Amino acid sequence: MKYYITTPIYYVNAAPHIGHAYTTMVADTVKRFKQMQGFDAALTTGSDEHGVNVEAHLPVALAVRAVRDEVLIGELRRIVLRPDAAG
Repeated sequence: MKYYITTPIYYVNAAPHIGHAYTTMVADTVKRFKQMQGFDAALTTGSDEHGVNVEAHLPVALAVRAVRDEVLIGELRRIVLRPDAAG
């Protein structure tokens, strides 16, 4: 006998959060429990990567990422190139 379970669709234009982990772990637990009961259980998950919202958020996400990367690179340079780094 077959048993199918799925997670919600995760949207790529938002940061992952504890709810993503929770729903995935619960779904996996149910799938494993059903397998122990003798079911042919299948778990599917996925993300929505093809929506208008994703397209609309892309320029903002890329700009935020560029700023974040510049801050990170600057901080790494400050740490690595500081005069007392040689110890």
